[in-house]
Amino acid sequence: MRAVLMAGGSGTRLRPLTCDLPKPMVPIVNRPIAEHIINLLKRNGINEVIATLHYLPDIMRDYFQDGGDFGVQMTYAIEEDQPLGTAGCVKNIEELLNDTFLVISGDCLTDFDLQEAIAFHKANQAQATLILTRVPNPIEFGVVITDTNNRITRFLEKPTTSEIFSDTVNTGTYILEPEVLRYLPPNEESDFSNDLFPELLEAGEPIYGYIAEGYWCDVGHLDAYREAQYACLEKRIHLDFAYPEQSTGLWIGHNTYIDSSARIERPALIGSNCRIGPRVHIEAGTVIGDNVTIGADADLKRPIIANGAIIGEESHLRACVISRGTRVDRRAHILEGAVVGSLSTVGEEAQISPGVRVWPSKKIESGAILNINLIWGNMAQRNLFGQQGVSGLANIDITPEFAVKLGAAYGSTLKPGVMVTVSRDQRAISRMVSRSLIAGMMSAGVGVKNLESTAIPLARTIIPTHNVEGGVHVRLHPDRPDSILIEFFDRKGINISKAKEKKIEGTYFKEDLRRVAISEIGTMSYASQMLEAYSQSFERQLNVEAVRMSHAKVVIDYVYAVSGAILPQLLGKFGCDAVVLNASLNQTAVSNQEREGLLMQLGHVVEAVKANFGVQVSANGEQLILVDEGGLPIRGESLTALMVNMILTAHPRSTIVVPVQVSSAVEQLARRHDAHVIRTKATPTALMEACQMNQGVVLGGSAETGFIFPQLHPGFDAMFCIAKMIEMLTVQERSLEQVRADLPRICYKSYTMRCPWTVKGALMRHLVETHAAENLELIDGVKIINRQNDNWVLILPDAEEPIVHLYANGEDRDWVELTIKEYRQRVQQFIDQEQGTEVIHV
Repeated sequence: MRAVLMAGGSGTRLRPLTCDLPKPMVPIVNRPIAEHIINLLKRNGINEVIATLHYLPDIMRDYFQDGGDFGVQMTYAIEEDQPLGTAGCVKNIEELLNDTFLVISGDCLTDFDLQEAIAFHKANQAQATLILTRVPNPIEFGVVITDTNNRITRFLEKPTTSEIFSDTVNTGTYILEPEVLRYLPPNEESDFSNDLFPELLEAGEPIYGYIAEGYWCDVGHLDAYREAQYACLEKRIHLDFAYPEQSTGLWIGHNTYIDSSARIERPALIGSNCRIGPRVHIEAGTVIGDNVTIGADADLKRPIIANGAIIGEESHLRACVISRGTRVDRRAHILEGAVVGSLSTVGEEAQISPGVRVWPSKKIESGAILNINLIWGNMAQRNLFGQQGVSGLANIDITPEFAVKLGAAYGSTLKPGVMVTVSRDQRAISRMVSRSLIAGMMSAGVGVKNLESTAIPLARTIIPTHNVEGGVHVRLHPDRPDSILIEFFDRKGINISKAKEKKIEGTYFKEDLRRVAISEIGTMSYASQMLEAYSQSFERQLNVEAVRMSHAKVVIDYVYAVSGAILPQLLGKFGCDAVVLNASLNQTAVSNQEREGLLMQLGHVVEAVKANFGVQVSANGEQLILVDEGGLPIRGESLTALMVNMILTAHPRSTIVVPVQVSSAVEQLARRHDAHVIRTKATPTALMEACQMNQGVVLGGSAETGFIFPQLHPGFDAMFCIAKMIEMLTVQERSLEQVRADLPRICYKSYTMRCPWTVKGALMRHLVETHAAENLELIDGVKIINRQNDNWVLILPDAEEPIVHLYANGEDRDWVELTIKEYRQRVQQFIDQEQGTEVIHV
């Protein structure tokens, strides 16, 4: 059998290690990853290897040559012009694959029994077999779901936390029949997980998952790189070391001198031709390459030191990575998680702070303290985007420096010369951040149409009417008053897709930022007549005559978050009386307790002035809480049901879109009006996309997110919601109290509990496996449904925090209480069991 070793990746998340090495050639315990893979193939009787190369192909070709020195026959296929993707590069060598073959990723470290997997493949007469494994946190991998016969039923490539239905993941190793390649187009980029396997599944081809036992690590980022080294030393993986084991847990190469006063803890690995000086302390977990010199009194606590490095006297290295040929002078400190690129110099008594990355061939002066990466920009993070845009503590996480780099990363993903809009709320911190974003975008050659201080509904309305590629909005986070939220819109005004978010993240992390010439710097202009454009769209979607006839009086509370509000002007134009409260701008956010006090005040004012209703507006014009004529607030599930009831009364036999966790009152109301309900993932982007993609949608969203009126613009709009409310109350000749009295009686309860990130995937798999498939709904999280009635319970992992949300919905209060209690206990018991297993294992 032949094996295809996919070795074309550049390994951007492993930089600076991969600045001058392809990822498969990065060393693990002093051997390239690719050599460990070839040894694995050889142990499993596979001696013919075809390596597909793209990034720095000569390095791997020069190292392995024809493979004779490694006991295999090596052939190389180079993707000359552009990468063809995981499947496209295999399609490119189709003529070499005339029998069952194995595909293995060039950046994984494993000791799986491949012969057992091959036997499984043949026994099932499969066209494709994916070798799978179970991991604690599957969010960065492709999740695979199989039936009881191990036949694959579903793929989910790199899911969000709420999509984790299993902890069984794709390891990037496949056993394939050559016939499957006919499904792929020639000379085009294609991917196994996103293209070939879903197509095979749709075509009904036999495609199976083999769950392998043993060690597996995707060496895709620096944390995984360190973890793989430690796993080798601790013998958690079976592999061939480059040196003999001199004593238990200590591997030493030939011609290495170790001073008798040096203290070495095990496990540790020291390469050939090394010199270890007097009184050196080498802590367990340390890896030292070939031709390395360690000066006297150096203290090494689990560093990974590559070939040819020189470590000076009294240096302190703490769980860091030192690349080949690097010189670290005396008394330098390199701390946890730091990475120093090849051929760099760290001066005497210099310090590199935790997590800092230094690109190759850099020099750090003596005595310097390096707190940022030694390249343009700030310290790298694992993820930028959460469930809703980019957020962080104002002027701590979201700083001007961060915003400039984020703006440059976003601009670098767009074509030079295009325009985008930038808008913000009225606070000074948002002005500062938006100006920094603008500077970054302009540096990448992207022009900016500055909308300045603008409510989000206006910004979304403006984007499709201008010739722009998208937009950015900066505001105080609606749920965290000490944080800033930065949202990115596409050319329709919808929040950008996950794929676009990943593209921006990739550009940010690998610092692949476009720098244009002076003549190509982006320009900035200011938009005009925004209010007129919004007003025209506003009026077109309203029954203006009904609003005029209402002579409604509405009390609007802006919670000190806006000045110069436009809604009173619009309502005044239609003959309505708007009483405005708390419209002055307060630079600090109002606390939840203060907000509740203002809501109570709003209720009193509504009663006192005999208004039709009151409304508290938040989230820069996106969200609202209603107060009826009796001064009682309407929010949460009651507000969602009320809006659905009114809109379906006005538009029967239409469609509404709600997030997965909303109560079943919406289905009951839809049945009354012969309407259709679409449930989506619990994200703003999913709601907006569903409203645009489906015909006949008249309302989207919920009280938690705000409400979408797709004919107006694609986003949430509290201002239009208020005007629409006046229209519908007038036409339907009802008050809010009457509408509320007409709502279905549903019992609904939610509960939030802590759940470690590493347990979330296993928890979702456990829930899927312990409930009948016909009772499950996997739109977002795991929903267990009683098909006889509207009773259900939903377990929804949070996308940004180590928590899960539990929701129970039913016709009977006792059932809801008991169900929430039961699932709290089940989830907690599973978490305790998993954590207990981890502790025992460690």
